[in-house]
Amino acid sequence: MRLTVLGGCGAWPTATQACSGYLVEYAGFRLLVDPGYATFPRLLLHTTADAVDAVLVSHGHPDHCADLNPLLRARGLSDSPPPALPVFAPHGAVDAVLALDKPTGDTGPSDDIPRLAEGADLFLSEATYVHRVPSATDAPYLLTARLAGRYARQAGIARLLLTHLWPGTDPSEAVKAAAEAFVRPVGVATADLVIGL
Repeated sequence: MRLTVLGGCGAWPTATQACSGYLVEYAGFRLLVDPGYATFPRLLLHTTADAVDAVLVSHGHPDHCADLNPLLRARGLSDSPPPALPVFAPHGAVDAVLALDKPTGDTGPSDDIPRLAEGADLFLSEATYVHRVPSATDAPYLLTARLAGRYARQAGIARLLLTHLWPGTDPSEAVKAAAEAFVRPVGVATADLVIGL
């Protein structure tokens, strides 16, 4: 049996330490215990989301269960979702975490977007997909990098920064798609990027 500590901070994570979270492995079985704030990225350093076999939550404080949400999203939104994940928790302990996902979108196409961004020095735009939203159900609620570029051109902004890219998206492909319509500087939001305005 092996225990891997994903974090041990109480209450909230720090810049260098996730909250409570532990990966227990035995005979090929992976049990995630208390996936608190910021533990999911740490988990991904050791295994994939679909390789987790079960989750145990000791209680409902978010520093012990908040990252159950990104784990479930990574599994459920993958191209080949794995089987349902058994989650063991006290009654009601993870209700708030499970209620986070509602059928709402991030931006969605709208003629109001260029008007709202008009003349901005920097347009920070959602660009979940590169060229098209693959699901007709999601199309009214998400933008593409290509459409963000078109909106940036229409708004006459100085710079475009794409954000909210789907995990695994090649940032250079998103920039290229936006640049089809927008000839000014285009970038992608990444951790620790600083832009003077």
